[in-house]
Amino acid sequence: MERRELRTALHAAGVADGYYRIEGVHEPAPTPPDFLFLRKAPDGVWETGAYERGTYEVIARHPDEAAACAHLLRLLV
Repeated sequence: MERRELRTALHAAGVADGYYRIEGVHEPAPTPPDFLFLRKAPDGVWETGAYERGTYEVIARHPDEAAACAHLLRLLV
């Protein structure tokens, strides 16, 4: 699964748009006060985590986009 497929799966599952941010695919505006995220780190590793009170906290690092997408999907569904 890649990021666009993840976005489609989350939408189909009824997950509210403000609960998550997927870098380059789904970036809600205005930015919610807290949400789960998926992003590519500067070192090329994919990260999933939580944003709360203005701070990003990485929960897990993944070797590829598919693993990161699967993790975020498990967290939200």
